[in-house]
Amino acid sequence: MRFSSFAHSASGSHARRLQAALACALAIALPAEIPAASAGAVLTTGAKPAASATLEQCVAALAENERAATFVGEMSAIAGSTRMEMRIDLLERLPAEAHFHTVSAPGLGLWRASQPGVKVFRYLKQVTNLTAPASYRAAVRFRWLNPKGRLIKTLELHTATCAQPAAPATPLAGT
Repeated sequence: MRFSSFAHSASGSHARRLQAALACALAIALPAEIPAASAGAVLTTGAKPAASATLEQCVAALAENERAATFVGEMSAIAGSTRMEMRIDLLERLPAEAHFHTVSAPGLGLWRASQPGVKVFRYLKQVTNLTAPASYRAAVRFRWLNPKGRLIKTLELHTATCAQPAAPATPLAGT
């Protein structure tokens, strides 16, 4: 599997413009997709979620090198926080398995930190060369830290699932 990631920190209308540009770039740069549903979001006292975890894109293909999933985590600063951290782990479930398990590979499972004072932190992780048949989702972990680097709050959310179906059976020659 190959992994790529993009971290983005911004605030206000600048963040919305950058997010829109990122969404357009992903739509242009990646092949045809299977519609993806977003998973959880945790609400604060206002209407805006403190954090969300989304399956941004799921590409199912016959060729392994064309199979991909793009996961996005986004978090907003909370009262007392000056820095935010996020980690995206890839979870896989094979057809014979009842539960998802974490996939270990270089570039996965690393904490990414925002710059101090950032109001909105967004992190995108694209995974390619997915195995089939299998299902994938991400566990997105969030941490909010105070000015002294002490933990204020933690949260874990899971994205929707990206299914990679088995290749269709090919008929035997002469039958």
